[in-house]
Amino acid sequence: MSMAKATKVWDPAERLTTPEAIADYLDAALEDGDPKVIAAVLGDIARAKGMADVARTAGLSRESLYRALSESGNPSLATVLAVTKALGISLAVRAGEQQPDAA
Repeated sequence: MSMAKATKVWDPAERLTTPEAIADYLDAALEDGDPKVIAAVLGDIARAKGMADVARTAGLSRESLYRALSESGNPSLATVLAVTKALGISLAVRAGEQQPDAA
């Protein structure tokens, strides 16, 4: 008779312990380009840093921050910028690949 192994749900917030890990995680989400992924990643980072503290620093209620960064959330650019500032991270822009002209 085999015994089932106990499993634990993987939580990325548990791995976001250094500024470099946080930057790499957010950079990958921004590279993906899916707004839902970016919001979810910001939520993971906020949970790693402490959602209540991030919300307070960003000038938001904890509930509204959870809602904005949830799977069904759609945070405004102002919210994204407030959250990144509260997290002590910044967004950067780099040139992408040139798209061919549609003619």
